[in-house]
Amino acid sequence: MSAADDIGLLTDPPGLRLDGKVAWVTGASRGLGRSVAYAMAGAGAAVLLSARSQERLDAIVSEIRAHGGEAAAVAGSIADRDVVERAAAVARERWGRVDVLVNNAGISAAFVRSERLEDADWADVLDVNLTAPLRCCRAALPLLEAAGGGSIVNVSSIHGIRAHERTLAYAASKGGLEMVTRTLAVEWADRGVRVNAVAPGYLQTDMTTGLLDHPRWRESLLGRIPMARFGATAEVVPAVLFLAGAASTYITGTTIYIDGGWTAQ
Repeated sequence: MSAADDIGLLTDPPGLRLDGKVAWVTGASRGLGRSVAYAMAGAGAAVLLSARSQERLDAIVSEIRAHGGEAAAVAGSIADRDVVERAAAVARERWGRVDVLVNNAGISAAFVRSERLEDADWADVLDVNLTAPLRCCRAALPLLEAAGGGSIVNVSSIHGIRAHERTLAYAASKGGLEMVTRTLAVEWADRGVRVNAVAPGYLQTDMTTGLLDHPRWRESLLGRIPMARFGATAEVVPAVLFLAGAASTYITGTTIYIDGGWTAQ
């Protein structure tokens, strides 16, 4: 950058605004996905939400519109190829582009040891957490290119790189998603598409309520977190916004760990 460019940072620093952009957020009806959807709208983006619950999606769309934002929703399981294609079609017909894709939808299998994990549970978790995000990336690619390039943010997990008992299917799916992130980052860089991930630790959400409320597991997990507390979805959202927008234009193939220090050990 020239000195003049540097001086420009005094008045127009790269920030987290997404004005005029279109963001597609999966798993947007609750937890981290809902937080991300609200934040994207608050940053100025039009938001396409997808999740299984039509009722919850409608409520979020209404809230965004009530605050002056623009939003649409497609209900159904992201593991269903038709739902992915329908969401992409809505984005194409309504806006003609997608600037940001956030692959947040995810599930977990029963918290059991690997020898007790049912084949059906294994298949379901990999379908939702690994295959479906790849389908969304492929469906979004022409829309990202139509926008002149854009950003994909995959929601991974600390268990993508750190083993923990009773999490085999979830860990395998998130480890796979880490490599999807890096491989697409390399393959699609010349198409103007950046691909990164955020990897949260244990957050207080309805997905983790049963586990984190169990005295034995709560104590065990807290003992592995240097900050000695669980996270909140609001503590992950800024990293998603950062990777989505103009403040991270030379970052691709990277994962940001938001885990209270878990993976630092």
